[in-house]
Amino acid sequence: MREQKIIRVRDVMNDRYLLVDGLETVAAAFSELKRREARCIVVKKRTESDEYGMVLLSDIAKKVIAADRSPERVNVYEIMSKPVLSVRPDMDIRYTARLFSQFGLAVAPVIEHDEIIGVVTYTDIVLQGLSTHQ
Repeated sequence: MREQKIIRVRDVMNDRYLLVDGLETVAAAFSELKRREARCIVVKKRTESDEYGMVLLSDIAKKVIAADRSPERVNVYEIMSKPVLSVRPDMDIRYTARLFSQFGLAVAPVIEHDEIIGVVTYTDIVLQGLSTHQ
């Protein structure tokens, strides 16, 4: 029986996220998101005891576009999810996939020493996870 190699979140995470202040407008954040080709918006902590927030494109679609709100007049903090579930960079991706499934997640920030060092998605997990089994 061959021993399965453990793939860590650090090995599959990406840097396709935008870190913004919660007072940023959705329009300004989205513009920067497109420019950087990022996939999600991570909202900075206001204080050391605060938690990170997150905005996905689906949040913008549901809470701004579908609600017929002006992206120039809506602040990111108004539509963010907070607190967000995060993962450690040394977590096995199998457990990350289980966490995503249990909590209905598609993306999570990767936090080390209380700082975001990347994000991980189902796509990252599947592409790397399957490529190592072939």
